[in-house]
Amino acid sequence: MDITQKLSLLGGLTPEQFMRRHWHKKPLLIRQALPGLQPLLSRAELFELAGREDVESRLIARGDQGWSLKRGPLTRRALPPLTRPGWTLLVQGVDLHQQAVHELLQQFRFVPDARVDDLMISYATDTGGVGPHFDSYDVFLLQVQGRRRWRIGRLADPALLPGMPLKILENFVAEQEWVLEPGDMLYLPPRWAHDGVADGECMTYSVGFRAPSRAELAREVVVRMLEALDEDAVEVLYRDPDQPATTTPGALPLGLNAFARDAVADLLHDEDSFACALGEYLSEPKPQVWFEVGEGQDLSAGVRLDRRSRMMYDERHIFFNGESYRAAGRDARLMRTLADTRSLDAKQVAQLSPDARALLEQWADDGWLHPL
Repeated sequence: MDITQKLSLLGGLTPEQFMRRHWHKKPLLIRQALPGLQPLLSRAELFELAGREDVESRLIARGDQGWSLKRGPLTRRALPPLTRPGWTLLVQGVDLHQQAVHELLQQFRFVPDARVDDLMISYATDTGGVGPHFDSYDVFLLQVQGRRRWRIGRLADPALLPGMPLKILENFVAEQEWVLEPGDMLYLPPRWAHDGVADGECMTYSVGFRAPSRAELAREVVVRMLEALDEDAVEVLYRDPDQPATTTPGALPLGLNAFARDAVADLLHDEDSFACALGEYLSEPKPQVWFEVGEGQDLSAGVRLDRRSRMMYDERHIFFNGESYRAAGRDARLMRTLADTRSLDAKQVAQLSPDARALLEQWADDGWLHPL
C-alpha cells in the first residue's frame, strides 16, 4: 500500500496524514468513504452465520423490560421478527468467513496487522442499537445499508448503569451528531463515548483493533517462554551449603529469594525467546478458527495466504499462525513480502531455497496458504 496516496476511504487524507492527525487522537467523519457501497452479504447470509457454532454472535434488544443480551449461536428462530423495532444482531469476525469482507478489511492495512482484530457486522431493526458506550480500542464504523444516527462525545464520566447486561454509560453527553448514509464512515479513537441508533433497517460494519493490556501481554509472553524452555538442558537446582541452623524456620531464606530473582531475570533477558513468544502470541488465530487440510498442491504458479491466516515478522523471525521460524537472507526477504502482500508470484516462489519451498508445501498441506 502506498501510504502517501490520498484515499477517499480516509476523506482525501493519505494514510500517513490520517495516522499522524487522527489515529488515537480525534474522531473523523468521512462522507462517502466508499461510494456506491453495497452489502457484501445479505441479511439471510448474516443470519446463517449467526447460527453457526464457530461464529461469535450476540442479540441485543431494548424493550419495556429494559435491555437484554443473548449470546449465540443464534438460529433464525431465536431472532425476533423483522417487524419488531429495537433489536440488534452483532456478528464478529465476518472477515474470517466471507472473502469479500476479508478483502474490504485489507483496505485498512496501513495499520500493522498485529493491531487489527476483526470486522464485525451489526444488523439492526428500526431504533436498534447497543446503548451509549465507549470502546478501549480504535474503531471505524462504516455504514453499508440504511441509515444510522451517531452521537459522540468525550468520555467525561465512565460510570456505567448498574444491573445492566451491557456496559451502558450512565451519564452520556453528546457533543456532535450525524446521520450516516451507505458509504459514509466514522472513525473513533479509544474512549470516545458514542451511541448509534438505526433509522429504519440498517447494517453497519465495524473494523476493530486489538489493544492488549500490559497484564495480558506479560502473561501470554511469559507462559510461552516457560513452555519453550529446553527440557533436556541440565536443570540448575538451588543449593545452600552455607545455610546455618536457624531459630526462625518460617522465614524465607535470602539466598532462595535471590536464586528465584535470577531465574526470572535470566528468562526475561533471553531476547530471542522473548521475540518468539511475542510473535507467536500476536500471530495466533482466534480459538474458533480452523483450516481445511490440503494435500500435494502445485505451488509453482504462486501462493496466497488463507484469509484466516495471520503472518508477521521481525528482524530475525517469521511468525505464522502461532508458530515461529528463523529466517535470513533472500528467504527472509521473500517471507516478509508474503506477510506484507499476502501472496508470492511464480518468480518469487522459484527464488526460495529448497527448505523454504518445503515450508510452503507444509503450510499448504495445513491449509494456511493456497496456490494462486
